[in-house]
Amino acid sequence: MNSTHLNSFIFILFSLWQTQVYGQKIEFQCKIRDAGNETSIGFAQVKLLPSGRGFSSDEAGHFKFPVLSVPDQKICIAAAGYVTDTFLIGKGSFQVFYLQPQNRELDEVVVSGTMNEVQRKESILPIEVYTPALFRKTWAPSLMESVNMINGVQPQLNCNVCSAGDIHINGLEGAYTMILIDGMPIVSSLSTVYGLAGIPQSLIKRIEVVKGPASTLYGSEALAGVINVITKDAGSAPLVRTELSGTSIGEFSSDISTKWKAGKHQALLGINMFHYGIPKDINHDNFTDLALQKRVSIFNKWDFHSKTQGKKSLAVRLFAEDRWGGEMQWSPRWAGSDSVYGESIVTRRAELLGTLPLSHNGNLKLDYSYNYHFQNSYYGRNHFLAFQHTGFAQLIWSGSKENLHWVSGIPVRFIVYDDNTPATEVSEVEKVRNQNARTFLPGIFAQADYQIIPKLSVLGGIRYDHHSMHGSIFTPRTGLKWKLNSDHSIRASGGSGFRVVNLFTEDHAALTGAREVVIAQSLKPEKSWNINLGYQGYFVHRNGFSNLEVNVFYSRFSNQIIGDFDSDPDKIIYDNLNGYGISRGVSLNFERNFENGWKAMAGITVMQVFRMNRTNNGPLEKFQQQFAPPVSGTFSLGYKTGRWMLDLTGRINGPMKLPVFPNDFRPAWSPVYPLVNLQASRPFLHGLELFAGVRNLLNFIPKNPILRPFDPFDKSVSIDNPKGYTFDPSYNYAPVQGMTGYAGIRWTLE
Repeated sequence: MNSTHLNSFIFILFSLWQTQVYGQKIEFQCKIRDAGNETSIGFAQVKLLPSGRGFSSDEAGHFKFPVLSVPDQKICIAAAGYVTDTFLIGKGSFQVFYLQPQNRELDEVVVSGTMNEVQRKESILPIEVYTPALFRKTWAPSLMESVNMINGVQPQLNCNVCSAGDIHINGLEGAYTMILIDGMPIVSSLSTVYGLAGIPQSLIKRIEVVKGPASTLYGSEALAGVINVITKDAGSAPLVRTELSGTSIGEFSSDISTKWKAGKHQALLGINMFHYGIPKDINHDNFTDLALQKRVSIFNKWDFHSKTQGKKSLAVRLFAEDRWGGEMQWSPRWAGSDSVYGESIVTRRAELLGTLPLSHNGNLKLDYSYNYHFQNSYYGRNHFLAFQHTGFAQLIWSGSKENLHWVSGIPVRFIVYDDNTPATEVSEVEKVRNQNARTFLPGIFAQADYQIIPKLSVLGGIRYDHHSMHGSIFTPRTGLKWKLNSDHSIRASGGSGFRVVNLFTEDHAALTGAREVVIAQSLKPEKSWNINLGYQGYFVHRNGFSNLEVNVFYSRFSNQIIGDFDSDPDKIIYDNLNGYGISRGVSLNFERNFENGWKAMAGITVMQVFRMNRTNNGPLEKFQQQFAPPVSGTFSLGYKTGRWMLDLTGRINGPMKLPVFPNDFRPAWSPVYPLVNLQASRPFLHGLELFAGVRNLLNFIPKNPILRPFDPFDKSVSIDNPKGYTFDPSYNYAPVQGMTGYAGIRWTLE
């Protein structure tokens, strides 16, 4: 055999051996998504390593190419606005790759400031945006606990017995925070206490936070700010997404979503379930540390496509929850009795929300929503039975011409509310009868922004509402943005907000414990004025980039409705403030991304929240707002190494004023306390991801959260009780669960 034949023979043998070892060529299909909100990334550049052969994804983020199924085959993906990353190709023929956003300022779209989609960096009003990627850094069974990661936003536990809570913005009570779903007021009034749980987190695209009054666009209840939950469109959502998780104390959570098509129309379905049924008593006070809960929420959203009118949307959510907390030996047979103390809450809720375009270009549309909320509760001996119907409709006209953009609307809200408390009692001659409260609140608003020069833009708006009880209410707003350059800007804004009276629907302390509720006079609507000055900057470094946001805020309140817990330990006295309230401070958010896999986020808020009140025509006295820490901060430190992701997250609250009794042995101010979490996660092939971690890593547990837990019905207050203490569960500033382990699995099917 000559040398030519020998070389050919050796080459054929080598090729056969290579094929045997490495496999045949296959067609590899791929999809690229944003790691934050899971939307598709189109027109990305893909390189096969080590050959360097290049490909491009289409507008939907798909691409395919022939590739050898060799061990450890890698590809490099790059896209504008995202961190370039290298991935290992799996054994299958289809895989999804997630890219981290490189500059959040360039790509984020917001709607909460103008009701129209604009890039966040172009918004005149300061708006913070958070994607599910942040909330997945630690385990949380509900949206209310997830927002604990947001600087200046504090989920507040209002009751140590039934674990009810609300969300505070810049130290202001939860009643001042408006919760929106897709821009519509779904969670408010009666449902503020219990309606924040159960929104399927697998369907959340992003959360937008507006701090400061936003009543010009959103009306009543938006005094402290707005939290707008934006849900996913069916077209950009995965085919199936599932998350199953559990904790070491017996909490179990499942979150499942799927989508399908019906002709040209698309639908999205999400189911969220939570169960906790094992009573725990870590601090040995004979009371449950966490209320036992059974919860299910079903969310179904439809997108209807029409050539003549554009996209219509319709969504329905059904929510059911049973929870109880109290003495460890409590059972439903003790509800309403004075033998064993417990707080039992049965909640049923239905929601409908939709958008109907009325013009082909989408400039004219009708938003509408309706929700029904029913609550049957026992707080010890007190039976609280309530229901609420809320209807909302809003005709919106928006448009733009050159450098001018505008939005205007005619909103109408109608509320029917009834309960079995003094809030709905009507006094007549020699008798008191019940009468449900009906609120009719129509209005009109207009807002426009104009770019005077490329670097300077201004905004102005005004709203008029007519309340069926309180008459005419005006709420103006103004804003200015100075663009120093493409990466740095300064914003200034000011405006007014208002809130109509919803006393018992929002203040859980009026129902729990043994205090008598006293309404001092006919309450007037609250009003506030706010100014905000902020800086936003983006910096490029050799090894990454960083974002910095600084905001200074000042709000002044009039007619503020305050629950007075201090004048009489046996009463809660509600009255309009004879003076004014102040919320002022500064907040800072910083984010740093490194090319070596590290990512750090930190935020700090320094504030003063207090009221100046005059009693009996005396001088003004200063009262510190309860549950409003003068200093608080959040942090997140993440590191990606190979396929592993490690996240250290937490929140630190400074001392906050707490409700105490005269001569109380408990401190009137909480200690500085941290809540730190650690999590490890790892993705596998075929959309599988495992995660595990520890909540409250430092095992912080508050002391004596319930006063006289051994006598919840105050049957023995006159026996061996020289200071006259009574049962009170309102001394709450941190969860009582202690260190808790958790683990879970996520699976995404394209």
